[in-house]
Amino acid sequence: MTATAPGLIRRILEYDPAIDTPALIVDETIMHQNIAEMASSAKSMGVNLRPHIKTHKTPEIARLQIAAGAVGIMCAKLGEAEVFAEAGIDDIAIGYQIVGEVKTRRLIKLMDMASVIVSLDSLEAAQALSGAMKRADRVISVYVEVDSGHHRTGVPIGKQTVGFALAIARLPGLRLAGIMTHEGHANAQPPETIREVAVATGEAMVETAELIRRAGVQLETVSVGSTPCAMYTPTVAGVTEMRPGTYVFRDTSAFAYGTYGPDRCAARHLSTVASRPAADRAVLDAGAKTLSLDKSSGHPGQGYIVGHPDVIIDRLSEEHGMVLLPDGEAGFAVGDRVEIIPNHVCPSVNLHDRMRVVRDGVVVDEWRIAARGRAQ
Repeated sequence: MTATAPGLIRRILEYDPAIDTPALIVDETIMHQNIAEMASSAKSMGVNLRPHIKTHKTPEIARLQIAAGAVGIMCAKLGEAEVFAEAGIDDIAIGYQIVGEVKTRRLIKLMDMASVIVSLDSLEAAQALSGAMKRADRVISVYVEVDSGHHRTGVPIGKQTVGFALAIARLPGLRLAGIMTHEGHANAQPPETIREVAVATGEAMVETAELIRRAGVQLETVSVGSTPCAMYTPTVAGVTEMRPGTYVFRDTSAFAYGTYGPDRCAARHLSTVASRPAADRAVLDAGAKTLSLDKSSGHPGQGYIVGHPDVIIDRLSEEHGMVLLPDGEAGFAVGDRVEIIPNHVCPSVNLHDRMRVVRDGVVVDEWRIAARGRAQ
């Protein structure tokens, strides 16, 4: 793994020293490389790419992903889907259960703007959605969400999934389009076993899909979703769709796997040293409201400071990042600026209103993070 990366933000400051901090900066070259590589990988494995936009929440980036070959997008919440449909994205899956009359009414309006797929894992939600579609004289495509080992949401994989899929197929207004899972349990595996667990998950999904087909129900899509597993799970014959998200920016979470280092992380937080209260401690103006509180198995502390691999962001309060400095560490005087790669880029992006896009060290665009905060 690369130990350090070029100081993208240091080059930016040569052109625009007025950028205030904390600020979210995205390197266009790295982002395009990440987008192109995942699109090429999906094509080589013969699966559709449906990126999860919860990472970037930005229509401009979704358009780049679709232009590179993605068939559509996956959103975490209905509110995100509304933003992207209004921006002209017309093929949208929602990876969260639609529950309640308020959301159902919004969903029907969304269907006027885009082709929509929703996920379901309970008969109660399915029956309510079926009734709403029947009253509106509409039919919506559905993925059955499968719990393949992450134990978050989803119907337990195997026979229970089959029974639930058959029940969905009998409900008016619902069209069973496929089964989907998030193999998050594989993400937590050490480097030596992640491939094994991911492939086993893919095989179990394909076997479950075959059981559903043998029961007489047509099933088009077997969808899996995980950036750390994106090189493994979709290699299983019979998997038809992959839904990685963090790949577009990347973060410290996969440093432990050695597949990439800081030089492949497109999103950086520019931060200023606000205080140097002790020789072994500095305080940055990037706290939990900038970086989020997520830990990482790929790097100790609350983020990776580019060019300073031995410096640890030890803890965060809302507006303060407390940094532990080894003896002799240079570059942390009051007023100095550093760039930070977040541990988990998705929630950290959600804390910002905008991102500056950089090309060859120059800010060339500014994009509003249009779907930030759209958690409803």
